Amino acid sequence: MFTQMRAALNIPKSTDILDHIHSLPEPAQSEAQTAIRAIESEAMIHQEAQPGLMELIDGPVMHLLQNFLPGKTFAPIVTRDFRPPKPSPDGILHIANAWGLDDGGKGLIMVGDSIDDMAAGHGAGSATVLLAREGNEDLREHEQTGLVIERLDELIGILEEGFEERSPSTNND
Repeated sequence: MFTQMRAALNIPKSTDILDHIHSLPEPAQSEAQTAIRAIESEAMIHQEAQPGLMELIDGPVMHLLQNFLPGKTFAPIVTRDFRPPKPSPDGILHIANAWGLDDGGKGLIMVGDSIDDMAAGHGAGSATVLLAREGNEDLREHEQTGLVIERLDELIGILEEGFEERSPSTNND
């Protein structure tokens, strides 16, 4: 999907998509947003759930919602419209602040599959968990990756038992 977005915007892989769009003058910015939304809409039609997602939702997430947060919704939700975007930690810190956490992002876990996800989590002081997939193999040993999982349902044990992130020296072995 990101390859399609970059092609539609005629930008190289080294250029951040959102930064590029926000740097455009109008009406080019609106046209770029429309092109990106069309690519995302098409991708959503063909999207499949990550392995382990339903087990994660059926387990601890439903338990939390039913027993401790009945009638609550997930809020705040940080989308690509939030500025500044990842890799800035500001989105995570915004969530921590909205939840009344006094330690910034230190009590949170950032789960993601990109360097921007790991950098945002690390920058916020959060634990970072990489969801391994084809194309992000280089992030498995990255200094900002605290733990690597292959499937989302691996988070169930992590949420129940906790984990220790790898130290930077361990990541570079």
